[in-house]
Amino acid sequence: MSPTLYYTFLTVFNRLYTIASTEKGLAYISPDDGNLEPLETHFKNFKLQEDASMNAGSIKQIEEYIAGTRKEFDLDLDIQTGTPFQQSVWQTLLTIPFGQTQHYGAIADGINNPKAVRAVGGAIGRNPISIVIPCHRIIGKNGSLTGYSGGIDVKIKLLAIEGVQYSV
Repeated sequence: MSPTLYYTFLTVFNRLYTIASTEKGLAYISPDDGNLEPLETHFKNFKLQEDASMNAGSIKQIEEYIAGTRKEFDLDLDIQTGTPFQQSVWQTLLTIPFGQTQHYGAIADGINNPKAVRAVGGAIGRNPISIVIPCHRIIGKNGSLTGYSGGIDVKIKLLAIEGVQYSV
């Protein structure tokens, strides 16, 4: 029998995000605008079931973060997609404190693979739990904004919530 992935939707900055959890914890947040194909791709062996109640705690904490009343997430995460390398990058992203940023080279150094800067960028781009795993806190080494899967406009808003300064 296939495990179940419980999903629902949340509007963040006028975009519809898909939020999904397993019995173990939050497994996916992405601005998919209601399209379930990316979710199905990430979780091929799962049965999908719409269930807002399984994601209520995650939604509450994300809404608090967006409102500026939460600085840290206290959620169980179920990071089971991605390669071991990608997972190590995502775990490193979780160590970047609220209101601080890092650059790709620092993340590569942090996983003891300083030559993997481009691969780090690729792993960050495949982060399955955006906002909670704070890939928006990654900026260029010169302090400039870099890409963000949710769009640069969303990255700017997330960094503004945290009071982060960056170069234009």
